[in-house]
Amino acid sequence: MTDTWRLLNTPPARGAWNMAVDEAILEHIGRGQAIPTLRLYAWAPPCLSLGQAQPFADVDIARLEERGWDVVRRPTGGRAILHTDEITYSIIAPADEPHVAGSILESYNRLSLALLQAVETLGLPVEIKEDTGASHETPNPVCFEVPSAYEITVNRKKLIGSAQARRKEGVLQHGSLPLTGNLARITEALTFADESSRADAARRLLARATTVESVLGHTISWNDAAQAFVWGFEAMLGLTLKAGELSASEQSRADELVHEKYDHPDWTRRT
Repeated sequence: MTDTWRLLNTPPARGAWNMAVDEAILEHIGRGQAIPTLRLYAWAPPCLSLGQAQPFADVDIARLEERGWDVVRRPTGGRAILHTDEITYSIIAPADEPHVAGSILESYNRLSLALLQAVETLGLPVEIKEDTGASHETPNPVCFEVPSAYEITVNRKKLIGSAQARRKEGVLQHGSLPLTGNLARITEALTFADESSRADAARRLLARATTVESVLGHTISWNDAAQAFVWGFEAMLGLTLKAGELSASEQSRADELVHEKYDHPDWTRRT
């Protein structure tokens, strides 16, 4: 017997709204007002997202605004990601849901198998990073430079970055699959001691992370990537994903969270 989850394909949106929607769904799941959900989405305009505890001083606001990019703070940990030319997924479920139950690493491993299947469907020769990928080099604010445990890599380069938050309401895991574009663009909006340090960070990033187009030599559409995610999760987790929509209550709560939290300096600039 398969489990039925809700599938949400939401249109490209601002970073604050995207983060608010994920949290609104999590709250509703915690109250038993929504079923486990796989959400697939995109960002417009491009948005720099910071990990929950990442210093806001990592952001070069002047450079960010020059490029017309947004900034948002995620409810999950990790370092900065520039969301553009990608497909983003979120998995939101109660803590006792079997596919996310157990420790963070146990659930990461389980969900990574579905992600692996998704990108294999697109024709990429991927693997799961089995260790922590700890780096002893100078710390930097860029998330995609070093793979963490159970993240998806190709030719030892990071392909999908994911992060997870656990609360009393349940589990939220979200992550990004870069489809195309220059991953080093993120360094244009971050603070570095000097331009040489910025250039070094860009070179390291391109040596350690990659995009679907870079691996395959051709582009994959967002819709094709979304279908691959659906196949991967259904095949590896034994799910039936049923297309749905946000409820009126979820939309209303997301709007509140945009104004109260994700668009508010008290949250965005709090560290």
